[in-house]
Amino acid sequence: MTTFGRRDFLGRVAAASAFTIVPRRVLGGRGHIAPSDMVVLAQVGCGTQAMRQVNTNLVRRPDLQFVAVVDPNRNSDDYVDWSPFGVRAAIRKFLDDPTWGEGDRATRCGREVAKSVMETWYRKQGRPAAGIRAYEDFREMLERETDIQGIVNITPDHQHGPINIAALRRNKAAISHKPVAATLHEVRRTLLAARESTAPSHLLAYSNRPDRHTLAAWIAAGAIGTVREVHNWTNRPFWPQGMQEYHASGPPVPDGFNWTLWQGPEPDRPYHPAYTFSVYRGWYAYGTGCLGDMGHYSLWQPYRILGLGVPEWVEARPNNDAWVDGTRVSKGGHVSKVAFPKSSTIRWRHPATTTRPAVDTYWYDGGMKPATPDELLEDGEDFADEGMLIVGDAGKILCDFRANAPRLLPKKRQQAFAGSVVVPEFDATSPDDEWVNAIRQGKSSKGSFAAVAPLAEAVALAGIALRVPYKRLLWDAAQTRFTNSDEANALIRRAAYRPGWEAIIG
Repeated sequence: MTTFGRRDFLGRVAAASAFTIVPRRVLGGRGHIAPSDMVVLAQVGCGTQAMRQVNTNLVRRPDLQFVAVVDPNRNSDDYVDWSPFGVRAAIRKFLDDPTWGEGDRATRCGREVAKSVMETWYRKQGRPAAGIRAYEDFREMLERETDIQGIVNITPDHQHGPINIAALRRNKAAISHKPVAATLHEVRRTLLAARESTAPSHLLAYSNRPDRHTLAAWIAAGAIGTVREVHNWTNRPFWPQGMQEYHASGPPVPDGFNWTLWQGPEPDRPYHPAYTFSVYRGWYAYGTGCLGDMGHYSLWQPYRILGLGVPEWVEARPNNDAWVDGTRVSKGGHVSKVAFPKSSTIRWRHPATTTRPAVDTYWYDGGMKPATPDELLEDGEDFADEGMLIVGDAGKILCDFRANAPRLLPKKRQQAFAGSVVVPEFDATSPDDEWVNAIRQGKSSKGSFAAVAPLAEAVALAGIALRVPYKRLLWDAAQTRFTNSDEANALIRRAAYRPGWEAIIG
């Protein structure tokens, strides 16, 4: 396999233009992107979320050129997704091909699928389909594709840290799905790699919606006084959780699927489909639970507005019912060490600063919610399945799950307040433009790993607290240790690494 990168891509475009009429959108001009201004990228991870976010979205951008795809799975139609044929419908619409995936059992993904979709799209747009390279191993891709400017990393949670670190150490931009990394040790190592790299980083959970700026303006104007608490809840998980043991055995590894490579830094265990695709989230070895899945979207908003730093303590209260193969075998009292609980509540304390007192944040999942405030009952309402409540010493603001659609409680107070605060104008750069501009202009992204670092650490702390529950764990961030629990300290990093992977993380 030969090396292919930015210089090769530009050379092929130049060669094509010498013998054919190449569309203006490829060669550049007013309103178009010249090939020399394109950002050259590799897609790492070719599962359902990557097919939605990259192969039917980012690929259509004229300022991006994907030249490589990576996934341990070659091509299969057995992916678990939120609907059996949602991805297929999206690709059919994207490629204007109503027969794509005809006869598939369910969702089809994998590196050869991503490669085919990209090349088909580029040909349809008149852009040179220069031969996208498909790799099984991201390490080989980074070794060979020396001219890429960055990666888009949409892989299972346990792979994020090693892949982001490997890219950043080669000074390639790491554009990553949440989380930054799966364990506290790997979060810290990823942040260090980002600081030392000349390339930008960006977490795709970053958002820049107008409602966040409205909420920030209201809080700054004292609409609810001094903020004391933030409550955020979700009805997730939609995937299995509460398992008590890893599977002792499983079916044969599917053809074309490199199970050893998929496990990444985790020590080897027998293959089982319950670990892979979208259902990996429920296992501590491979996922980061509901909080790692969605908390980066939602809690990032109050973290930014209130300037919340790394928590000084964390405590968790999981639902400890024991489940085996979907059946509850005991009620309460048993803490699973292998899987996230069916439901939980988590509380963090963020220390006071020179500009505000301490703030407590609360997370609820599995249908758990905070107590309904009197002001909401006054309006004849109760909490929705997902939401956010911000509590000050002079009032409350209710939002949707991601801190959008803010309103003061009760309604009569919102009606009296409406229009009394002017929301300043803001830079409306879209989240994707934010990281694309960061790569092109050699600057830091507002969605960088550094920007989300306190929340990334809080999520990792919560994953530890769920395994050492009902105890307030005191966190010394400067020393990277809990001051009151050796059991929690043992969970800061993986108990063991697969040979060769600890060297990637450092």
